[in-house]
Amino acid sequence: APRTPLPSRENRLSPATHSLVTQAHMLMSHGNFDGASSTLDRALRIEPNNPLLWIERGRLRLAENDAHQAEGCGRKALALASGDRSAQRQAGALLVDALRAQRRNQEAHAVESQPFMH
Repeated sequence: APRTPLPSRENRLSPATHSLVTQAHMLMSHGNFDGASSTLDRALRIEPNNPLLWIERGRLRLAENDAHQAEGCGRKALALASGDRSAQRQAGALLVDALRAQRRNQEAHAVESQPFMH
């Protein structure tokens, strides 16, 4: 029998975490990285397995010039995003940016060549 592909999963933010992410973006735009970080931490306490929140946290870490922490967030998001092509692509892009920021270009290129990035 032909194998049917697994249905694709799409991660979404709950209304509560969506509101917190919006708040974190506003705080970041005003340069309040500490406030944005604690706001994203609250969102992660609500939905710890949502890859979209790990991507948000990683983007914040990159903005703070903490590429090592951003890489960890990207890897965590990628691990949580299985089956969600959009989240996988976003997590992969974060991981590529974090690796490039650490001048680990070969590793970044390896991530870019993964099927989920295309």
